[in-house]
Amino acid sequence: MTTLLPPNVKVHLALGFIDMRKGIDGLAMLVQGVLQQDPFTGHLFVFRGRTRANLIKIIYWDGTGFCLFTKRLEHGVFLWPPSVKLDETLSLTSAQLSLLIEGVDWRAPEQRWRPALAG
Repeated sequence: MTTLLPPNVKVHLALGFIDMRKGIDGLAMLVQGVLQQDPFTGHLFVFRGRTRANLIKIIYWDGTGFCLFTKRLEHGVFLWPPSVKLDETLSLTSAQLSLLIEGVDWRAPEQRWRPALAG
């Protein structure tokens, strides 16, 4: 999967863990109140729970309303940087977000061997 985001869209990985029962409004309030960020910027905010490490939620404002993307891995977990504080974020690139969504270790993806020439 390739994630193509416009160059001005930032991806904010919310460090720490949240209650994954939260919906759009609860996540938007976390962005504004806890992360001290503006949820109406059009940037993506990515969250993960502690006990449900196979589930992430991403919210963003598209200009007319909030959108919520949820992904659950059937096998494996989403790898998350260690942090005990919820009020910190880490910026990801579009490529790192693609790897994260696929369940790949986005911090150190495996390089796959590829031949230089055919034949």
